[in-house]
Amino acid sequence: MPAINKCRLCGDINIIPYLNLGFTPHSDHFPTLKELQESETQYPLVVMLCRHCGLSQLSYTVDPREMYQKDYLYESSITKTGMDHYFDFAASVAKKMKLGKKDLVVDVGSNVGILLEGFKRAGTKILGVDPAQNIARIANKRGIRTIADFFVPKVARFIAKKFGRAKVIVGTNVFAHIFDHGEFVKAVKILLKKDGVFIFESPHFSNLVENLEYDTIYHQHLLYLSLKPAIEFFRRSGMEIFDVETYPIHGGSFRAFMGMKGVHPISKAVNAMLKMEKKQGIHHLPRLKTFANQVAEHGTGLSNFLANIKKQGKSIAIVSTPAKGMTLINYCRIGPEHVDFATEKSKLKIGRFTPGTHIPILPDSELIRRQPDYALILAWNFAPEIMQNLKEYKRKGGKFIIPIPKPKII
Repeated sequence: MPAINKCRLCGDINIIPYLNLGFTPHSDHFPTLKELQESETQYPLVVMLCRHCGLSQLSYTVDPREMYQKDYLYESSITKTGMDHYFDFAASVAKKMKLGKKDLVVDVGSNVGILLEGFKRAGTKILGVDPAQNIARIANKRGIRTIADFFVPKVARFIAKKFGRAKVIVGTNVFAHIFDHGEFVKAVKILLKKDGVFIFESPHFSNLVENLEYDTIYHQHLLYLSLKPAIEFFRRSGMEIFDVETYPIHGGSFRAFMGMKGVHPISKAVNAMLKMEKKQGIHHLPRLKTFANQVAEHGTGLSNFLANIKKQGKSIAIVSTPAKGMTLINYCRIGPEHVDFATEKSKLKIGRFTPGTHIPILPDSELIRRQPDYALILAWNFAPEIMQNLKEYKRKGGKFIIPIPKPKII
């Protein structure tokens, strides 16, 4: 697909690049041993700013069928921290919206159905929509009814006809992944009841910039969301964001609640977040150019940090291989010359190789068996849980490295 020539949300042509992370492969495609013999497609990873609405976004779109319908390996249920967050999410929304057994909750990008399991426990009707057929099969086997498709108007009309209209539509870490946001909102409005609520949750761009979380930039994340451009986009679509909440998950996320214009009173939290974003300058080029310089310094610094450890004759392994980690190791050029192997909890990834750098992925148990001197945690947002799960490694003298916002040894 070609590079964009206008803003993905507002359509303005005044967009300018400010961060170039080079060319990287699709970060959720982990090649098999056989696939290592084949060429690996790499795509530009460049972030642009819309000077009109302030949205940061990728310059290039990878075909969504390539990303989500070809051997997609992300599982939302892999950490207890994540599961607890989703169950709390469901309980909180069910209470806030006073949901009952007749109310339908539809989760877009529902993955294996953890969030919907929470709504099911809260007593609502549930339905998932996810384009990854292999992941949807897992959800259906778990008893979470899931339609394996993209959420487009045709699918929304089918759901409304067969299951009725939804009181709540949710999308966690999905709104930033969508290729055509105009079609997505059409689908939401088709399916949502007049007094219903659409909720998205996404990492807040403010945290990405302030805490140097640039590894969360990868091809699935077409948008780097903040409240200001989101408000403008939904307003043009006849909807309005009436409340926002913040959560620590994924390095700092915000949850936005929206409904049809004029239906719900506007919370003071909305204006407070807008003021915070303005103060931080995250919609303006000078702040973002400073951020880009900090990214370049960090990339060089982390690579040198690991190279110095290797020069001392010490061994390093990677623990956890999330998509964000693939951005980090490709941008910083961290490969087999730095790292001996990677380990994973996800059975879907074990036996494969990291995209681009081709580091072999082994079970977490191998970290304890082989006992390398250092373990680089790429899923740093779940570091406390990972270190607790691998406390035997630390007890035997192993040291963990947290790479973001600056390399730190624990």
